[in-house]
Amino acid sequence: MAVQNYDVVIIGSGPGGYVTAIRAAQLGFKTAIVEREHLGGICLNWGCIPTKALLRSAEIYRYATHGKAYGVTVEGKVGFDAAAIVQRSRGVSGQLNGGVGFLLKKNKVDVIWGEAQITKPGEVVVAASTKKPMEPQNPVPKGTLGAGTYAAKHIIIATGARPRVLPGIEPDGERIWTYFEAMVPKSMPKSLIVMGSGAIGIEFASFYRTFGCDVTVIEVLPQILPVEDAEIAALARKAFEKEGIKIHIGAKVTGVEKTATGVIASVDIGGGKIEKIAADKLISAVGVVGNVEGLGLEKLGVRVERGTIVTDGLGRTSVAGIYAIGDVAGPPMLAHKAEHEGVICVEAIKGMNVHAMDKAKIPGCTYCHPQIASVGLTEARAKEGGREIKVGRFPFRGNGKAIALGEPEGLVKTIFDAKTGQLLGAHMIGTEVTELIQGYVVAMQLETTEEDLMHTVFPHPTLSEMMHESVLDAYGRVIHM
Repeated sequence: MAVQNYDVVIIGSGPGGYVTAIRAAQLGFKTAIVEREHLGGICLNWGCIPTKALLRSAEIYRYATHGKAYGVTVEGKVGFDAAAIVQRSRGVSGQLNGGVGFLLKKNKVDVIWGEAQITKPGEVVVAASTKKPMEPQNPVPKGTLGAGTYAAKHIIIATGARPRVLPGIEPDGERIWTYFEAMVPKSMPKSLIVMGSGAIGIEFASFYRTFGCDVTVIEVLPQILPVEDAEIAALARKAFEKEGIKIHIGAKVTGVEKTATGVIASVDIGGGKIEKIAADKLISAVGVVGNVEGLGLEKLGVRVERGTIVTDGLGRTSVAGIYAIGDVAGPPMLAHKAEHEGVICVEAIKGMNVHAMDKAKIPGCTYCHPQIASVGLTEARAKEGGREIKVGRFPFRGNGKAIALGEPEGLVKTIFDAKTGQLLGAHMIGTEVTELIQGYVVAMQLETTEEDLMHTVFPHPTLSEMMHESVLDAYGRVIHM
């Protein structure tokens, strides 16, 4: 088979990869994307999207079981069907998976099915994939190319990441789960241990607890949700414990014994004390590692540190013509970061006037109940940087829309540079804050000052009014508190 030539070949079709491919095609590059398992990557198939479908089912169940508080009578006992919940989630993924295929075809991006290795700068050899398409409803797209040698002046690695595995606590798919198994339970476990309290761990803890599961969260660091502002994390812990989730911070799982019915975790809770915790299942949610293996990076001299590829602000690696974006290029490991990073990378290749992405302006969202969202510096980080700051807060209890929704618990917190009025960070907990946070992200991108935000008209009655009030509070001008 003759070598096929492209301007750009992208390895991996997750959010970073397929968005980069589409943008490359828009810019006039002859583009191909290599995928070994399923279009859309982890995000569309096993991460961002299907988990939100699961959490939506949990939200509906929560409303149904609390209908009396809204004057709504639900006749008979409210129940749930675990299989139907999972089926709906997989259906949502399947729909979007097919959508990615359509978009690539629409933009004339060739899809190459197989496992890629970069044999030298400018050359990718694709072997037959050892993986199978995710599910019957997501077959290999028609017209897909296969094993062979492909040449490209620019090769972009977008292979994503996978769950981190701790020695001695290897997932077995039955009693010890990663997020893969946690997303497709055959039935709802009666008890669950979640190891790790980042976004993935907390979302699953919230999901399973809503359906009555006895949940225990183990976190080795001194606060849950370690990347979040300490005040917000403390409020989150209080809310989770109110829901019945047991939380151990500063604790470490030292071993897991499998039993006939589940697991028994040995947990070092500090002071040399070991506590035994039994459960039906254990979810290992202790982070992810980049998929750097099998690509030929070491032979090529591509610099890899701590399991991810080292890049400059434009996606360039230590080897000319080879680039990396998304999770495989390091934290924050977020789908929206991968997408934006890919666009920057390919626009830089085109010679456009682009700027390196400012990671301080990348929002983070956790879709548990209550939701958590943030962007920019935490209060502690701002102080550590030697800044003089002004901090504003506004509680959900002071907002008419939140009270009308029956969701009065939450907080909006804003952090400003006292000298310049620059918005340094925003942190939220409460209903729909994952939608609200983008207002602050746009403000930060436009270098908005506190005066601009104070003089912006927010619609009433909305949850967004709390964003305005928090800014006013930072400067002693809050109205409704």
